[in-house]
Amino acid sequence: MVAVAEPSALDAPPDSRWKRLLAVLGRHRVFTVALGLAAIVRVVTMLGFGPAMWFNDSYDYVSVALHPRPHPIRPDGYGFWLLLLKPVHSFAFVVFTQHVMGLAAAVVIYLLLTKKFGLPGWGATLAAVPVLFDAYQIQLEQLIMSDSMFTLLVVAVVTLVLWHRKMSWRMGAAVGALLALTALTRSIGLPILALVVVYLLVKRAGWKPISAMIAACALPVVAYMGWFKAVNGQFAMTNSDGVILYMRTALFADCHKMGLDKRNELELALLCINTPPAERGRTAQAYLWWDDQNQLHVFGSGMKFTPEINANASTFAKKAILAQPGDYLAAVGKDFFRAFGWGRPLFPDAKTYLQYQFGNYYTQKLPAWTSYLGQTDRDAERYENGPAATREVKPWSDIMIGYQKVVRLPGTVLGLLLLAGLYGVAVRWRRLGGPVLLPWLCAVGLVLAPAATAEFDYRYLLPAVPVACVAAAITLGRLRLPRGKARPAP
Repeated sequence: MVAVAEPSALDAPPDSRWKRLLAVLGRHRVFTVALGLAAIVRVVTMLGFGPAMWFNDSYDYVSVALHPRPHPIRPDGYGFWLLLLKPVHSFAFVVFTQHVMGLAAAVVIYLLLTKKFGLPGWGATLAAVPVLFDAYQIQLEQLIMSDSMFTLLVVAVVTLVLWHRKMSWRMGAAVGALLALTALTRSIGLPILALVVVYLLVKRAGWKPISAMIAACALPVVAYMGWFKAVNGQFAMTNSDGVILYMRTALFADCHKMGLDKRNELELALLCINTPPAERGRTAQAYLWWDDQNQLHVFGSGMKFTPEINANASTFAKKAILAQPGDYLAAVGKDFFRAFGWGRPLFPDAKTYLQYQFGNYYTQKLPAWTSYLGQTDRDAERYENGPAATREVKPWSDIMIGYQKVVRLPGTVLGLLLLAGLYGVAVRWRRLGGPVLLPWLCAVGLVLAPAATAEFDYRYLLPAVPVACVAAAITLGRLRLPRGKARPAP
């Protein structure tokens, strides 16, 4: 007998394929319309602010793409993405891929909520709206920065874990590989591994998928740390974690309360800030990035991010936290709750604040700072093969400047989303939070970690928004009446 293959969708007549496509779009028409409108907004952004927008950190990523090496301040994941796209010689193409990442994160959220948790299309679309339309999310995608990639990776990890109720070791390895990419994109992604492991232990996923996940995550990260040690002399991912923690303590650290022995701990005593804590201002950024106000410059120019200085700064910061735990918790709490204000006050300084705004003048002329084997403006022009500074093109730029004044997610709404997720965890206390636990913990962790280890920054909030929306949507979706149950008569 000769087996006859059944006709597949690809074998169907063109008219039939279009009908099927239209049927699929019809079932998801609310989300399809929202996705199309979000894509149009991103096209307008690219037309108005080409080839890309810039932030202070952007130039380090470009330098890594031109001269591959383990960067002392931040991991190289995004720098390698730029390296991969380097043959195109187009920052416009780079930000195009980042806009696609933003749209992809929204699609993943929608599919998770509709297919796995049974939310109606309009409800899942509403959960994806902040990712689709928030002006600051879109502006961040237009920046040469790692945040869009990081956000998509976090959403992908949470989705894979929630989607597979019983996880195989292969799926565990896939999640581990994604977690490795997340950590190598931003080092704050590594603690998410601990959250996922705890979640899988609570769900009794078994030792095989958990072991496969840890191994798949550890291998790339350990390999990167080995490379970092060979080049920078320390088995680590960066030489900046201790220095940044020092910045966290800079506003309250009082050497008179820390009990430093200036003879035996001279290297730590040199880090003492002479200005009284009450007179140190409201931002700790000055005590790391501005050389006229920090103590790190006493060790020499360009010495901030060496293994020795990083270790000394880490020791100093830990002593300050142990000696002044109340002051540390007050600083962390202040920055944590700063995230939930309705407005968007100027913080930490005017330049940083304006770089998150469409139409800022800082990136219309690239700075000529010294970089590794080059200069920042020339590095950008070399990558682009031409001018790389931001060019504002009207009327598109004016449209987005006006759009940003109206379409944004206030911090208060993020706080309400987290409260909704907390309620979802609480009502499932017998199941230790159920599926709400993981996205809620990730969202809270992404808001809390910068407050605990660095300082508040508006862009640190954006990766927390999608997972906060997932947690809130799962919670609120379960509050609907069961299918088939009649509603009470009015």
